[in-house]
Amino acid sequence: MIIGLTGSIGMGKSTVASMFAAEGVPVFDADATVHRLQAAGGRLVPAIAAAFPDAVIDGAIDRAKLGAAVFGDDAAIKRLEAIVHPAVAEERAAFLAHNTDRLVVFDVPLLFETGGDRRVDCIVVVTAAAEVQRARVLARPGMTPEKFATILARQTPDAEKRARADHVIFTDTDLSETRAQVRAVIACARAA
Repeated sequence: MIIGLTGSIGMGKSTVASMFAAEGVPVFDADATVHRLQAAGGRLVPAIAAAFPDAVIDGAIDRAKLGAAVFGDDAAIKRLEAIVHPAVAEERAAFLAHNTDRLVVFDVPLLFETGGDRRVDCIVVVTAAAEVQRARVLARPGMTPEKFATILARQTPDAEKRARADHVIFTDTDLSETRAQVRAVIACARAA
């Protein structure tokens, strides 16, 4: 069974993914995969360098420069996605091919936006109150209210994600309560 784990920026999805992993559930982390593929020697560096030459520093993709190159430019974002998404799909397939566990998690921030919800058996959405989300995001280095608004505009709204979810995990509680919610999802998935 494949659990698709998603949530908008600042909702606590990475924390929840680490809780699944701590419970022994293998987790495919799409963001970590992208970071690895864009690091020095990563297989995406040549293609991204060809499309966005100013984004390469010392043989690696500088994420801040790449972000600046595509920020607010839908055509540039689509060019980047055409490079990144197929490579991530290949990595995800390799993860599945080498994994014999009955239950796995795909940690995908843009699960709905990329159609990934059609490739999973169960959808778990991580959420928090809007004011908690905003405080978390604006505390990040280099984040501005404008950047936050632009990112949110590209993501499926939280209310819609929750409505489409099989399970919703709230992270504006204490960590022990969040962990209990994760364990309940695992128990339900293993019983299915």
